Amino acid sequence: MLEYLPPLNDHNLPYPDTIHPIVVHFAIAMILFAVVCDVIGYFTRNPRLYEVSWWNLFFATVSIFIAIIFGQIEAGLAEPYAAAESTLNLHTILGWSLSGIVVAVTAWRYVLRSRDPKTLPLPFLGVGIVLTAIVLFQVYLGDVLVWVYGLHTVPVVEAVREGLLP
Repeated sequence: MLEYLPPLNDHNLPYPDTIHPIVVHFAIAMILFAVVCDVIGYFTRNPRLYEVSWWNLFFATVSIFIAIIFGQIEAGLAEPYAAAESTLNLHTILGWSLSGIVVAVTAWRYVLRSRDPKTLPLPFLGVGIVLTAIVLFQVYLGDVLVWVYGLHTVPVVEAVREGLLP
């Protein structure tokens, strides 16, 4: 069965480069933009921004699961060395947790939108700020995995293959 799988390249992937960062940036941007639209819409009393926010949040909910699927595949192929393991584990746990949080926030937003699409309660904005903080921390962890630990970079993959990293 394994002979049917494509060989791994110099990034230790069966495809040219990592896909997780590409997809996850859509989710990040849509979540952050949704929160910004909510805040601006709340203070300017512009309900059209609530509609923009809703659709961004809806598509962020879909794209976060696509990002997680590729993240799990690429994390499994990364062969993390000992120094990177705890950060990768935290990034993974927080990613799955964040997907549940985004689903819950989107469901809450759907209920609010169904009741009155022209208003938004202040506690929802507070949750948006907390969601923003969690997303930014998750971005930080992802940056550490790439820019500090070098997962899926050619020099690190070669070092792991040669047994130079424990």
